[in-house]
Amino acid sequence: MESVNFEEMRRSMVDSQLRTSGVTDAWVLAAMGNIPREDFVPVIHRSTAYMDRSIALDDGSALNPAVSAALLLQAADVRADDHVLLVGKADGYVAAILRTRVNALVCVTADNVSAAQSAAPFALIIIDGAAEELPSALVNLAADGARLVTGIIEGAVTRLAKGYVHKGKIALKSFEDSEIAPLPAFARKPEFVF
Repeated sequence: MESVNFEEMRRSMVDSQLRTSGVTDAWVLAAMGNIPREDFVPVIHRSTAYMDRSIALDDGSALNPAVSAALLLQAADVRADDHVLLVGKADGYVAAILRTRVNALVCVTADNVSAAQSAAPFALIIIDGAAEELPSALVNLAADGARLVTGIIEGAVTRLAKGYVHKGKIALKSFEDSEIAPLPAFARKPEFVF
């Protein structure tokens, strides 16, 4: 059986996927070039950890494609002194990347955003997944002027989007069509119909 050279695969991901997709932030490229993505997937998927696609995780969530994660992080304009809320796994890939950049990182799951209330307000909120609808409880955790990046679901298309919070409201603007796993906790609530 042939051994897998993960270091070479990481380098190829950075050069062939990230750079060619417009990722230019040095800290994002460095972190993703150093952090072993294969350590964040089930053993059965280690050899495909660097393919540009989502990978199903054992807990039912997904590791989003590296390009999607990199573009979100780049759009977030992450600053070393940011107080960041990550809606995603505390022991996940995106959290590991963020820890190379910021000291103040709080992680919550999509179905438990209220757990971050005591650490609010946040200057930056990063959602590691796609939402049909953002809960007001999440937006209320942001400081006025805070940045928020997420995937959004528009019909059958997922896009990456960025917005700013102003007086408890957020307006998102999509900037890239990209595969990103939907977050069931952020699904649109069904409307009542007669």
